[in-house]
Amino acid sequence: MILVKDQKRWRLLKDYKKGKFCFLIGVDHWSIELQKSEFHSLYLLLLRINEQLLGIKNDLMDEESITLQLEQLPWYIELEGKKSEWSLRFVFESQDQTRSFEMYWPIPLAQNLLNEIKQMWESMD
Repeated sequence: MILVKDQKRWRLLKDYKKGKFCFLIGVDHWSIELQKSEFHSLYLLLLRINEQLLGIKNDLMDEESITLQLEQLPWYIELEGKKSEWSLRFVFESQDQTRSFEMYWPIPLAQNLLNEIKQMWESMD
């Protein structure tokens, strides 16, 4: 099954025929392929950081800057911005020491990608 979300500045692809690395996330001029388990752990971490943001959002002024950080191996994630617009930065450290990488999703792409990843994972059979 191939599922593609292709916007002007980002791409999200699921293709089980690719084998081990069946998920692709691309932003601007870079992309990374993830295993299903890595994509799932990213999805769970995105849910957690979004819950944290929603938990404090009503207490923040519009212009107030925020930084939220979460770490759950193999991921470290950092949300930075304001309550209605923020970016996300990720560090991935492979547990089997095969690869490591960093990703950055700028404003306003971060909110779009978070929602699309959530929808993609929740719609999978």
